[in-house]
Amino acid sequence: MRHDITPTVLFIPTAQPTVQIYGAWLTDMLAEASLMQTIHLSLQELQGKLELEWDLTQLTALDHIGAQLLWQAWGKSFPAKLKVLEQHQALFERLATVQKIVMPVTQKPLVPPFGKLGRLSLNFALHLIGVTELLGQLVLDLARLVRHPTRGPWKEISANIYRTGFQAMAITALVGLLIGVVLSYLSGQQLRSYGGDLFIVNLLGISIIRELGPMLAAILIAGRSGSAITAQLGVMKVTEELDAMRVMGIPVGFRLIMPKVIALAFTMPLIVIWTDVMALIGGAISALFILDMSPGFFLHKLPDVVSLANYWIGLGKGVVFGILIAVIACHYGLRIKPNTESLGLGTTSSVVVSITSVIVADAFFAVLFRNIAY
Repeated sequence: MRHDITPTVLFIPTAQPTVQIYGAWLTDMLAEASLMQTIHLSLQELQGKLELEWDLTQLTALDHIGAQLLWQAWGKSFPAKLKVLEQHQALFERLATVQKIVMPVTQKPLVPPFGKLGRLSLNFALHLIGVTELLGQLVLDLARLVRHPTRGPWKEISANIYRTGFQAMAITALVGLLIGVVLSYLSGQQLRSYGGDLFIVNLLGISIIRELGPMLAAILIAGRSGSAITAQLGVMKVTEELDAMRVMGIPVGFRLIMPKVIALAFTMPLIVIWTDVMALIGGAISALFILDMSPGFFLHKLPDVVSLANYWIGLGKGVVFGILIAVIACHYGLRIKPNTESLGLGTTSSVVVSITSVIVADAFFAVLFRNIAY
């Protein structure tokens, strides 16, 4: 039996119109695009003609794909006049049997009108409970550190200070410098048109030291260090290192969580100072070229226009922002499930929630210290 004969559809217009099927209707023979298109058009022209007689006795070979093409042309039922070899009959009978199987329809779960709101509220409550438990354990660990300072995880604290503080100086300096240049340039253009060149120092000093410096540093640290903390704890959760630590009796909160919180609470005020300095340097450089204001005059004027209270408010914001970022990053890191998708979602959520929390906290500070003069 030859299996290399090209699949062919031949219509014979006699007294009894007949469709003659020739060739090997196999997948590899039907794979050619032009041939498949020709057969499809031929079968499409013959659909719906009930008086036709289908002669399949000249088929040299037939597989499921070829049988499916003919079955579709017949309207998914046997034609009234059909000649087919016995070995090919089983394929069509199987298609007829499969067609009778009723596919189960998946019912969509009924969601109450406020179901999504309820799930969001429950999820928020679970996060709130988790953060509360984390803060409670952190307080206990800090009390333990105060009672036995010589047994504290000082190496872990030092390593976290290095990673979250020293290694972040380059990016915070670059962004702070550029923000200072941009802010000074845009403000200087407007002030010069009104003859208020000297107020550039007031504008830059207050906005950077009290607001922009802490906010900018916090956003950069949340994206850089916060995501790294979440990813580190998440990988340890996936690789079951945290479970191994608990089995060995090593307190996870004392050795992993507390050092990160202490480190960020210590480094964030320093990063705020560093960002303020670089932003003011950028503003002074821009003022020199735009307003011909010397850096010496800029530096001499700065202490007169920025009170010490604003400086301490900025540092206080740095401490609070650092604690917020560390706690949120650790919380999401400990909630990672043992799969890579959860790791990515947890890291993204950590950064988003950290930045949002920082902005909310900054708004709270603005209301709290509204009576302190700028």
